[in-house]
Amino acid sequence: MEMKWWNESVVYQVYWRSFYDTDGDGYGDLRGVIEKLDYISELGVDVIWLNPFYVSPDKDNGYDISDYYSIMPKAGTLQDFEELIAEAKKRNMKIIMDLVVNHTSNEHPWFKESRSSKDNPKRDWYIWRDGKDGNPPNNWRSYFCPSTWEYDEETEQYFFHSFAVEQPDLNWENKEVREAIYQMMHFWLQKGISGFRLDAIALLAKSAGYPDAEEPDDIRYLTNNPGVHDYLQEMNKMVFSQYDALTVGEVAFVSPEEGLLYVDESRKELDTLFHFEVCDEMPTWDLKRFKEIQKRWYEGLWGKGWNSQFLNNHDHTRLVTRYGNDAEYRVESAKLFAAMLHSLPGMPYIYQGEEIGMTGVRFDDINDYNDIAMKNKYAELTANGQDPQEVLEQLQPLSRDNSRTPMQWDGSEHAGFTNGKPWINVNPNHLEINVEAALSDKDSIFYFYQKLIKLRKKHLVFVYGDYTPMMEEDENLYSYMRTYQDESILFVGNFSETNQTVSLPEIEEENLLISNYGTEASEENQAIVLKPYEVRIYLV
Repeated sequence: MEMKWWNESVVYQVYWRSFYDTDGDGYGDLRGVIEKLDYISELGVDVIWLNPFYVSPDKDNGYDISDYYSIMPKAGTLQDFEELIAEAKKRNMKIIMDLVVNHTSNEHPWFKESRSSKDNPKRDWYIWRDGKDGNPPNNWRSYFCPSTWEYDEETEQYFFHSFAVEQPDLNWENKEVREAIYQMMHFWLQKGISGFRLDAIALLAKSAGYPDAEEPDDIRYLTNNPGVHDYLQEMNKMVFSQYDALTVGEVAFVSPEEGLLYVDESRKELDTLFHFEVCDEMPTWDLKRFKEIQKRWYEGLWGKGWNSQFLNNHDHTRLVTRYGNDAEYRVESAKLFAAMLHSLPGMPYIYQGEEIGMTGVRFDDINDYNDIAMKNKYAELTANGQDPQEVLEQLQPLSRDNSRTPMQWDGSEHAGFTNGKPWINVNPNHLEINVEAALSDKDSIFYFYQKLIKLRKKHLVFVYGDYTPMMEEDENLYSYMRTYQDESILFVGNFSETNQTVSLPEIEEENLLISNYGTEASEENQAIVLKPYEVRIYLV
């Protein structure tokens, strides 16, 4: 594989509306990111990924774009963004933008024109179909709604939306649409950004003929359809190939074999991808399943395309709550998962607050939630007669708002996030869990992440080493070796809440690179006893 600058990078995701508010309106903003750049830089990361901040009605927190060329007032101005790029560059960090090209807002001028009449020049920029026998064109279900189709009374046709009604899908079969998107991509790359995280990119191509689905609730038919790779290869040729930029595709419902089609460098599509075999398809921690997923993706991609390593983001519950132990072993489990993510093959991503062990939240009232997917599902289920309290409890664990509460900077009111009323409630545990406390504690999760990133930069075996899993059938212990040139590292972690005994090859304790319980190991008959959630990485 050709080595690129981003192979050795660590990405820090900034969900800006929950990061830091400088103007008191209750929303984070780009100036807030600028003010906290030194904090992000101190962690040691190389790349900042910003969630969408284009002009938007904000029905889906910016993933419904109504103007690709302007910045929503909540976030700031184009001048603020240009300053952010410049200030990040001074600190040797790059900026990548989140970009949504599968759909727009229904308030985008393109859609308003498309909707105005059947003979409008932009009618074919979106997907319009006649109904069948007074019903939608087919039985497909969208991510956020019972149907992918919404009837328009003015033109007496249905338009297609993979997500919310307010997010109509673009028609990628239309060459004019593709050209308009490519032109817009050039605009931002020429502003000095270093790449894109491409939202829902595997949905661009639709299933030919839009046939009814045998199982409408299994929405895999929305994604990875024939034609998607033609679009991405064209996108690469027309845009990406002209820049030294990183492209990350959000690609759901793929196997490693399918994923490789997106990131095999010989195919010239994308550089890396997010697959969701863990975050979407593993609701609770299952170590044996995780090992199996890691092995398959390593074997499928290694040497041909680059993988991504993450266990939470703005769409998924915080990892220490979902997969770790956010009570008695919050610090230990947060460090264990960090060590694993930063030593597995692929690019590590840190979601803001992950580095201080922020936890998920459960609000008592549906009105305290903002997540459009959750609220739509709540309305659908309660309308069908289910008990509202039971529905709320059913939806709470995986609500996207679990990870969207404001960044916890200190123990003051609103966690130091804003002087106004925050757009979403702050997690009450900010009194104990916050950046100020983390920075004052030399054994904090923050400094553990910082050390991991330094190790990754010092020892390239963390980046380029091959991967040999061990203890594959063990339900509590995870161990693997990585080797590159003349260096090897050994990872061993206890993913349980009880002590676990493990026999290791002959290793000198002075070769211990990092541990979350200190350097002393409890030995028992030439074996090591790992405490709950203990992790140790050795240089072999």
